[in-house]
Amino acid sequence: MNTTIVVADDHPFMLKGLSDFLISKGFNVVGCAEDGKSAYNLIVKYKPDIAVLDIRMPILSGLDIAEQCKKNNIDTKIILITFDTDEDLYEKALKLDVYGYILKDFAIEEIETCIANALKDKPYFSDEIISHLKKIPTNNHVLDTLTKTERKIISLIAENKTSQEIASDLSVSIKTIHKHRSHIISKLKLNSGPTSLLVWANLNKNNF
Repeated sequence: MNTTIVVADDHPFMLKGLSDFLISKGFNVVGCAEDGKSAYNLIVKYKPDIAVLDIRMPILSGLDIAEQCKKNNIDTKIILITFDTDEDLYEKALKLDVYGYILKDFAIEEIETCIANALKDKPYFSDEIISHLKKIPTNNHVLDTLTKTERKIISLIAENKTSQEIASDLSVSIKTIHKHRSHIISKLKLNSGPTSLLVWANLNKNNF
């Protein structure tokens, strides 16, 4: 069954270009919208696998839609596209557990990879976005509290490996990896969303 997608952008040319591209790649685009309210209504109606949303749209923003989906337990995976490299917007997106955050300049080049990752429950963020963010300050004392195994797990997370892949690499159960991840998140005082540790690992991979 083809992956179902809703696409929303208040720029008609961007909307048409992205939806036509996704259709040409075999995806099932079930609806398109030029404002946030229409996009959210399409998501509620069709419950698509993926929603590709512009962050800044009339009525409801992409972030507003992500918040509503999370609040109402809608399983659609949200991918945000934007011209913004604003750190506050990015941090809000992380807290809402979005599965993708890519710059519009690279949307056509990256959207297939982003969708493929999202379908495997692996968040994807443009390298260009990461490079524009200020490096999160690292508290070396906190890093010192991590065990050798926890540091190894973080390094594997930074390679975008899933918990199942890490469990296989370390020859342990996935339950053990989940427990380690929970301890790491607690020690680093991160939010418990599925993307927070991945982003922290990528931003700080040279420190461990």
